Amino acid sequence: MGGESTIRTAPRSGGTSAGAAQTGSTLGNRLSGIAVALGIVLFLGGFAWAAVVYRPYTVPTSSMTPTIDAGDRVLGQRIDGSEVRRGDVVVFHDTSWVSNADVVKRVVAIGGDTVACCTNGKLTVNGKQIDEPYLPAGSLAELQGFPTVTVPKGRLFLLGDERQGSLDSTAHLTDAAKGTVARSAVRARVDSVVWPMKGLLKRPTGFETLGALSQPGPLRIIEFMIVGGAVLVLAGGAYGPIAGLLGRSRARGRTEPAGAR
Repeated sequence: MGGESTIRTAPRSGGTSAGAAQTGSTLGNRLSGIAVALGIVLFLGGFAWAAVVYRPYTVPTSSMTPTIDAGDRVLGQRIDGSEVRRGDVVVFHDTSWVSNADVVKRVVAIGGDTVACCTNGKLTVNGKQIDEPYLPAGSLAELQGFPTVTVPKGRLFLLGDERQGSLDSTAHLTDAAKGTVARSAVRARVDSVVWPMKGLLKRPTGFETLGALSQPGPLRIIEFMIVGGAVLVLAGGAYGPIAGLLGRSRARGRTEPAGAR
């Protein structure tokens, strides 16, 4: 009895390992909290930015087919009329065209331009033929020619992409303004069709020979902020449950059989 000695062995998981695990857990929780906070800022900031810069519109007619169909929901970037360039699809309000409603058309000529139709089936602006790939397949630039129009300064000449059924500038040539619309009547420039999801409008490259085109708005950046923010919130929020589940799994794996010394 007196000669017996007891040998005790240290637990397999020492204090150093436990401390390291605790440190790692604390760091992970802090990082997940930062991810959630940053994600919320990006997510809400993206929506706030979009609300300031963009406005949704529903297009009621098919005059802009196939670019925009009847019933499509579009996002229009709020801009000043002075920012409009050739080829832009714009939302404007002109009571001489339609009362109590906004109109969506494509700008084909700006103040000082001379527009005519047609040469080899194509629209001409300042004597240059314009390629218009956004027109319906096999469609002419205009069903019947119209007189050459010189657009007054500060005004715009607009056409629908579906020229057959569009009540555009060609339907108002006998008006005092010869079918043109004041730049100040423009309320927004259409950037994207959001329902159904058609995405950003294609750049009207046929007008590049006449001058600079409009640059896309910040919609891509806003989309990145919203999607990225949502991912960060979900990933940060999921860290705690996942870390706890993995910790319990490791603990079960380290449990020794009963009676072991």
